[in-house]
Amino acid sequence: MHKNGVDALCISPGEHDYSHVNCPLERIDTAIEWLLAHGNRKVGIMGMSTAGMEALVAASYFPDITLTFGLTPSDFVWQGFEQGKRDGCREWPVPGASTLSYRGEPLPYMPFVYEHPTYWKKVEEETKGSGDFQRSTWLFIDSEKNREHPEDEMIKVENIRGKLVLVGADDDSFWEAGKYVRRMDQRLKSRPHACDYEAVAYTYGTHFVLPESMLRLALPVGLKLVMRFLFHSAREHADECEATRIDIDKRLSAALHEWLAV
Repeated sequence: MHKNGVDALCISPGEHDYSHVNCPLERIDTAIEWLLAHGNRKVGIMGMSTAGMEALVAASYFPDITLTFGLTPSDFVWQGFEQGKRDGCREWPVPGASTLSYRGEPLPYMPFVYEHPTYWKKVEEETKGSGDFQRSTWLFIDSEKNREHPEDEMIKVENIRGKLVLVGADDDSFWEAGKYVRRMDQRLKSRPHACDYEAVAYTYGTHFVLPESMLRLALPVGLKLVMRFLFHSAREHADECEATRIDIDKRLSAALHEWLAV
């Protein structure tokens, strides 16, 4: 962001881990107020993975957000989860909790069909022999099969203002990001909406659908090697995954510079 002339403020769900239990959307609202009070004339938001879902929800709530990048997001809010060490598990769902809250109330969410410790055992079972450092697609597939989503747990992407870019890949090993992006595309096509949007579901790209230049800042040497180590698809389709990241880089850069120019 700094290389593109944009101030950036990062928000973390927790100090030590990636747990998401009723994370207050007010944190993002406070960040917006702080940015606007410190010389910024407009605000955008970018999130990947769980934070991609959170970015979309926040943008649907706060009209001051006029640029939204949702990378490998879901189109629904999930049940809250914690990470750490518990009964030999590294992650577990929290009964009665959402990933997000607003004004002290948990947002409606999709409950995982598996409880602790079965939840993590399913992840271990799916990951074993997959060639991915972690696989959890069946947590989401089985939970969606268990019952249809009621409308209140779906993200109201039609309320997002300004520019919206949705990105996912069909070879995502965590959840069905490509399917979720297509569903949001259909939702936006079928409803009045306040944003100019792009919804792109790539065949290859893995869970790390990030701009190539951003990943190369973090890993200037050996990026392809690291991706191959993390994801089976990045080994089998290394060139295709790289082409996806390069295309994402172009799309997000173009959207960012267009937004800055207005």
